Amino acid sequence: MNVPDNLRYAKSHEWLAADGKVGITDHAQGELSDVVFVDLPKIGRKLKAGETAAVVESVKAASDIYAPASGEVVAVNDQLGENSGLVNTDPYGDGWMFQLKLDEPAEENGLVDAAGYRAQIG
Repeated sequence: MNVPDNLRYAKSHEWLAADGKVGITDHAQGELSDVVFVDLPKIGRKLKAGETAAVVESVKAASDIYAPASGEVVAVNDQLGENSGLVNTDPYGDGWMFQLKLDEPAEENGLVDAAGYRAQIG
């Protein structure tokens, strides 16, 4: 299971990068199976940590994606509209979903590091 050391992780399986990009973990995409559609938030939307930010539809189910920290959506990954499978093939790279301008950068301290996330998923 791929869990990059340079990211922070939410218990709900989202990751947060230092630049504010957000996506779902390799573990989460594996559980979802083949992603067929991603409903991304609108640029300019203000999100609170834990709030539903996006929805991912897979061949198995639709799943909410939560904001791992509070902030304003400053970018979305438009590539996912044409190729939602990037969430499966490259969840930490081209499969990122949206980017936040964090309200309180220290809030990311409430997320776990890679070792903590590895322990969570076993």
